[in-house]
Amino acid sequence: MKITESFVAEILKKEYPKDYQRIYDGSPMLQYLDKKMKAVHGNSKTRRSLASIYAIYSILYFYQNDFYENVEEYRRFEGYDYIRLFNFYRSLYGGSKLQNHALNSRVNGEFHNKIKDISNDLIIINNGKYLIHIDYIYVGRYDISQVACLIIERYIELLMAKDHALIGVLEKLKSLADYEKKKSTINALLTEDAEARIFEIISYAILKNHYKNIKVYFGYTKETIAEVELELYKTGRTNANDGGIDFVMRPVGRFFQVTEVNNYDKYLLDIDKVMHFPISFVIKTKQQRDTVLTDLERYIALRSSGMTVLEERYRKAIEEIITINELQEWMQELDNADIDGIIRDIDIYYKLEMNMDDEAEEDDE
Repeated sequence: MKITESFVAEILKKEYPKDYQRIYDGSPMLQYLDKKMKAVHGNSKTRRSLASIYAIYSILYFYQNDFYENVEEYRRFEGYDYIRLFNFYRSLYGGSKLQNHALNSRVNGEFHNKIKDISNDLIIINNGKYLIHIDYIYVGRYDISQVACLIIERYIELLMAKDHALIGVLEKLKSLADYEKKKSTINALLTEDAEARIFEIISYAILKNHYKNIKVYFGYTKETIAEVELELYKTGRTNANDGGIDFVMRPVGRFFQVTEVNNYDKYLLDIDKVMHFPISFVIKTKQQRDTVLTDLERYIALRSSGMTVLEERYRKAIEEIITINELQEWMQELDNADIDGIIRDIDIYYKLEMNMDDEAEEDDE
């Protein structure tokens, strides 16, 4: 069986030079972890799976001190208390906002989904206590808890390095005096291979500073009409369950959804989520907006099977298509103060997304 991630293979080869492949083939837990760690790649579209990975790590972390290579005593163990595990994995990198779903159900469901032909759950749930099933801790005579922890720790190190790379870019951007260089550096981050969260944050920063230069006139009566700048708000973290709304605009009431061009089913799902209220789609693509719109309308016609009521419902719900091309074009039109505003907004929302605001608070204590 092929080991997916190179860092996983390197750790296994170092710990078990002659038996690393046999250990991997015989360990459903290592195979599961390997499959859950694709987020280390720069263009990964997958979630980081920290909740599931930390649920396993928290149990193994305490297990190593208490039961490593002590089979019989572990067989009698009833599990670690939920609060102890929960507090531990919330203290880990990126863990401060994690919930308890992984410990209670998610890991076991995903484990059976990804690893076929297994019968036992990975995590045994025992009246508010949790432990890893012994079948997955041992491969033959080898206790693999330590190597599993090494793999998880290396995964987190790689994620941290990746997360802080953009912070380094932002620090350089702040120090630049040449605004054309600032623009070209931001442009270089807007690619089809950009990580989804980074693209969402940068697109928000550009759109926020673009729209604030557009004025509209609002009032409840002729006498109260006033000139108002458009304001764009981000609804939350990129993986938040926000009902299909990533950004909202005041005072005109527009919805924006950030997405990719490769799954038009998701576009229709987003439209359904907001009861067919018009959505502006911000799309991670270099294709021309007219091409995307034509393809999307063709897909709507196909899905509607010629039924006018369905076709019109979805077509009318597409307010605007915005691609990388528009984002880059609009950024070129902004003045120096707006470019600094973009950099500031990226910095704020990226640190919020990565829980780096929490890290700063911890460092100050």
